[in-house]
Amino acid sequence: MEKVILVDENDKPIGTMEKMEAHEKGILHRAFSVFVFNEKNELMLQQRAFSKYHSPGLWTNTCCSHPREGEKTLDAAHRRMIEEMGFDCGFEEAFDFIYNSDVGQGLTEHELDHVFIGHSNQRPKTNPEEVNDWKYMPMDSIRAEMKSSPENFTVWFRIAFDEVWEYLKTC
Repeated sequence: MEKVILVDENDKPIGTMEKMEAHEKGILHRAFSVFVFNEKNELMLQQRAFSKYHSPGLWTNTCCSHPREGEKTLDAAHRRMIEEMGFDCGFEEAFDFIYNSDVGQGLTEHELDHVFIGHSNQRPKTNPEEVNDWKYMPMDSIRAEMKSSPENFTVWFRIAFDEVWEYLKTC
């Protein structure tokens, strides 16, 4: 049974809860999202596996998940990159944000999401239990596609994308 780390709005841990229960109750918990860019500054997107318990088949950032109790968020991000995408690369934390969104099937994502940005030209060896497909896309193309078909993308990615867009302007 996988647990998530419950946090307050300052990211201070206040306990743990089984992941599904936290999503059913909409309790704030720690999460992370990784955005990996290639040498052309295209973002690697993944399409979530159709067997995922929420947001199946939707396009999202390179990797995302939750750290385990006692695990640093950065270490968890590297672990999940290997588990989901079959490779790892260097990245650093850019910012964090809180969101609270209905993801269907009676589930709510209420997360304090740490966003990491990295660079790699590696070709992923995706885990089919996690990822259905992947592709690199220029940020302008992603933005246009999200505008015309937002339902094809995860809720957190639609929120984080705009923040990443703005963050990259300052780098």
